Amino acid sequence: MAGDNLVSIQISQEDLDAVKTALTTIEEKLLPHLVDLTKEDRKGLPKMRDKTVPFVEKALEYAETNSQLVPAYLNVPEMRTDFNAVGTLTELYRRVEQLYDTLDDTILLSGSEAYKSALNFYKAVKNAAKAGAHGAEVISNDLKQRFEKSKEKKNP
Repeated sequence: MAGDNLVSIQISQEDLDAVKTALTTIEEKLLPHLVDLTKEDRKGLPKMRDKTVPFVEKALEYAETNSQLVPAYLNVPEMRTDFNAVGTLTELYRRVEQLYDTLDDTILLSGSEAYKSALNFYKAVKNAAKAGAHGAEVISNDLKQRFEKSKEKKNP
């Protein structure tokens, strides 16, 4: 498997343009409805996860059918709107998450293959420089900078 080329991607400009246009449309249609919270904002919020969804759904149904028990400060229609938003956005999120994971894996694999090839080239150039091949030493010296440790790390 070490020499296998597991991924070789060449996306046509036409397809790339179509994807970018689709992403722009998604951003234009979805971003106005989304909120960007800070890490600090997220910490203080109670979280509705898979186990909490049935509880919230039941509470909402009871609140909608038992208005005499609903406190004046509770906005049941807004509760329904929020609950429905979770369902709608979760459906989108799962699709985007799958796409993200696949993109991330493909970027990782493509980068790994490119890096392995670069290391093989570097090794060949170092050997060529040792053998006195014309121009190899300049290339080797330039590429070896990637592996030199910085002096700042040595002397804190």
